[in-house]
Amino acid sequence: MVAGGEPIPKQRQVMILFLFLGVAWGDQGPHRYSVMEETEKGTFVADLAQDLGLAVRELAAREARVVSEDNEPRLQLDVQTGQLIVNGQLDREELCGPTEQCVLSFQVVLNKPVEVFPVELLLEDVNDHSPEFPEPEMTLKIRETSLPGTMFPLKRAEDMDVGRNGVQNYSISPNSPFHVSTRPRGDGRAYPELVLDRELDREEQAELLLTLTARDGGSPPRSGTAHIRVLVLDVNDNAPEFTQTLYEVQVPEDSPEGSIVVQVTARDLDAGTYGEISYALIYSSQEIRKTFELNSLSGKVRLIRKLDFETVSSYEFDIEASDGGGLSGKCSVSIKVLDVNDNPPEITISSLTSSVPENSPEIEVALFRIRDRDSGENGRMIFSIQNDVPFKLKPTLDNFITLVTEGPLDREARAQYTITITVSDLGTPRLQSQHNVTVHVSDVNDNAPTFSQALYTLFVLENNSPALHIGSVSASDRDAGTNAQLTYSLLTQDQATQQPQGQQQGQGQGQGQGQARPQVDVGALVALDAASGQLFALRALDYETLRAFEFGVRASDGGSPALSGEARVRVVLRDANDHAPRVLYPPRNGSAAGACPELVPRGAEAGYVVSKVVAVDGDSGRNAWLSYELLQATEPGLFGVWAHSGEVRTARPVSERDAPQQRLLVQVRDHGEPPLSASVALHVLLVDGFSQPYLPRPDAPAGQAGQAGVGGVGGVGGEAGQAEALTVSLVVALAAVSSLFLASVLALVAARLCGRGGAGAGAVAVGSGCGVSVAEGRFFPAGAGCGGVGPLVDVGGAGTLSQSYQYEVCVSGGSGTGEFKFMKPIIPDLPPPFSGKELEENPDFRNSFPFS
Repeated sequence: MVAGGEPIPKQRQVMILFLFLGVAWGDQGPHRYSVMEETEKGTFVADLAQDLGLAVRELAAREARVVSEDNEPRLQLDVQTGQLIVNGQLDREELCGPTEQCVLSFQVVLNKPVEVFPVELLLEDVNDHSPEFPEPEMTLKIRETSLPGTMFPLKRAEDMDVGRNGVQNYSISPNSPFHVSTRPRGDGRAYPELVLDRELDREEQAELLLTLTARDGGSPPRSGTAHIRVLVLDVNDNAPEFTQTLYEVQVPEDSPEGSIVVQVTARDLDAGTYGEISYALIYSSQEIRKTFELNSLSGKVRLIRKLDFETVSSYEFDIEASDGGGLSGKCSVSIKVLDVNDNPPEITISSLTSSVPENSPEIEVALFRIRDRDSGENGRMIFSIQNDVPFKLKPTLDNFITLVTEGPLDREARAQYTITITVSDLGTPRLQSQHNVTVHVSDVNDNAPTFSQALYTLFVLENNSPALHIGSVSASDRDAGTNAQLTYSLLTQDQATQQPQGQQQGQGQGQGQGQARPQVDVGALVALDAASGQLFALRALDYETLRAFEFGVRASDGGSPALSGEARVRVVLRDANDHAPRVLYPPRNGSAAGACPELVPRGAEAGYVVSKVVAVDGDSGRNAWLSYELLQATEPGLFGVWAHSGEVRTARPVSERDAPQQRLLVQVRDHGEPPLSASVALHVLLVDGFSQPYLPRPDAPAGQAGQAGVGGVGGVGGEAGQAEALTVSLVVALAAVSSLFLASVLALVAARLCGRGGAGAGAVAVGSGCGVSVAEGRFFPAGAGCGGVGPLVDVGGAGTLSQSYQYEVCVSGGSGTGEFKFMKPIIPDLPPPFSGKELEENPDFRNSFPFS
């Protein structure tokens, strides 16, 4: 469709035709009542509830109200009694003017469901106005040759009342040569005419003054008077004659003021004064005189104020043409006002619901009435709303429209709607009116709280202070108001699960999955602030006892019923360096002088393995990375400690000048912040006549002895190759001393280790033949001869040890030579070799050296 030359967007339109001349009510006609005008306020009109067949309580429940065409509250419906009463004095003349029957139309509107009952009120006239003539004095010029029975029109008296209370008869003063008769016109009014009863004689009486009286039919009757001055004229035998007895014109209601509506023309055959014609309005009401102006010389009828088709649709009046001799003629003018589309449609809201709950089915939001005061196509209307809102319009009775929802609304999708109701007529150009209705969608608790994460991971450093804030959880709710007020709580029925030490969280396929994990009480570990979602540690946490634990949290809203959401929180403890390294071997209480010393032959080359310091650290990660360092030595430069494995090796060949007893002080230090350390003393005894074992590198050429690699000890290193020639006496003496010394050492070590109850994680074998199994708490005796295989002593990788070794010890007393065989490590994991440059740049390698 096109309005004003511009395209109108497609809309859902519902067309309905409203005719102002009458509205069909089907089989049911309007209820009619009557009341006298000027009735006092509160006067009873009718028992409307009884007439409509409704219970009185139903009127209040269905919000009954009276709606009039112009929205003036002239009548009032008492919903408590069902009576229709007058809401103020009603002036029939003001409301209906000269209309014979003054009928006021209004509607009784009920909601739930919507029903409209038409009602008409007949306002009966009261004789409260007297007849009035438009002029207090009228002048008539009558020829003296006028014959008896000649009639002369007079100006009629106007009475605001109607019917019997209007003007009923006219009378003239007695003893005059005239009498008054009335003649009805097409508009139903009676117009007076002065009738000549006998001839006039100008020479006898040139002027007569008469009194004209108009009376109405009221009780008591009222009257009004006017004076008639009759001038007797000389003989004039030609009266003016109009070219048309009836002038019919059509004038658009939007004609501008000052425009010429019609021009009448009359002719007079007389000459001179008797031929001069003047025009005047006769039989015209005050409304006509306020709307039109007649030029007395030209006969042009000019518009002096705006026309309104909706107020007056037609005008009728008479024009008299008089000549200078007193003769006159008359014609009638009928003006029909043409309707112009000058009234936009009117929208009147009768009821409005500004708030609609979400998730509700079809709900009535507003009830409104539309009207266009124009007629024909100009009064036909179409109405619509925009397409992007879930609402629709439903027509009801007598141009009432209902705005309803199309279905359930979702406040979270849209909390407010502004619906623009557009009503357009079909005139040219089209006129339209718009009315905006704002509808708020009230919230219903239909959304559960949701956490920002399904799993929260919090990292906490161990040894924390109580009541430490360790993190927060946050949830949101798409609802509003109380329905969005969240309260956080711990899932106390859900016990947190402790992660086993040494096993990372999430290893579902490893060894720890099939094991039952210990349970901890989450309520004793953490507290959750119900309002903010902040988490606090209730006590100090220990990484070595509890590496990680997991629990659930819940967020509940304040709706009814309350909805909730859940999430998981995983707390991972971070290790603090709170454990110093602990030396397992050599034992601190067994490191005194003479207690199981390490035996080193005088002929040992550089790289000879003297012993291995075994230590563990209760911490993890960097805090458990251990490094070894030689702090003190009896012979500086003779021995060195491998910084990462703790192996003690000779740094150079042992010479005869070296002291037979050596004391080494080895420090074990972790890499925490600050670093912690422990130290242990290692006693070494340099002996003569002991075999000289060596550990060749796996990739070294055959025959290269005395060089040991850090890549691991592989297989049996081969025989020492050379045997010393000893005398029988020296061999017997050495064997006796060695046996006695070995028995004493083994007895002392066994007593110490049995008292510790398995404090080690592996077994250690010393080069002097002191084989000790710490885990099992028993001694392994040395082999009886070189021909047999000695017991294997296992040194397991416990704590921070990186390798496990098996040593075979064989001490020969008969041949004067001894063997010390090193087997292949169980899990080789030695660090890569270091260059000399790295040793210079790394201070941790002070007093230590790598082997290549």
